[in-house]
Amino acid sequence: MPLDPSFTGRSYPPSQPYDVSREKIREFADAIGATSPAYRDAEAAKALGHGDVIAPPTFAIVVSMKTNETVMFDPELKLDYSRVVHGDQNFTHHRPITAGDQLVSVAHIDAITSRMGNDMITVRTEISTVDGELVTTAKSMLVVRGEDA
Repeated sequence: MPLDPSFTGRSYPPSQPYDVSREKIREFADAIGATSPAYRDAEAAKALGHGDVIAPPTFAIVVSMKTNETVMFDPELKLDYSRVVHGDQNFTHHRPITAGDQLVSVAHIDAITSRMGNDMITVRTEISTVDGELVTTAKSMLVVRGEDA
């Protein structure tokens, strides 16, 4: 069943706060093979002008994915997740994610289009501190393969 384009413009409630810890940052850096000392050593991060250990840029996926699930599993949207492939992902960082941050995310459906029997849904997730400081904008485009794909 095709996705309803009238969902374009829909926003979802803010997520629960996500507590960014040094350990989570280190684990993520290890998992992706990121070697910067600023991802593990607070003094190295401070020498670069940061208040504490910073996260690799792609760490934002950890925060945004849970929020994007509210879109993907919205029963009104009727997205068949078994037919989804990830089409695109990008991040606009307004400042680094830093150990000690408490982050909340809000998902927005920016577009729903159909091409060659496939639906594409673009989700923008605004990641902010609990105090409202914008940290990262994550955009993902998901392709929902058509019945014949």
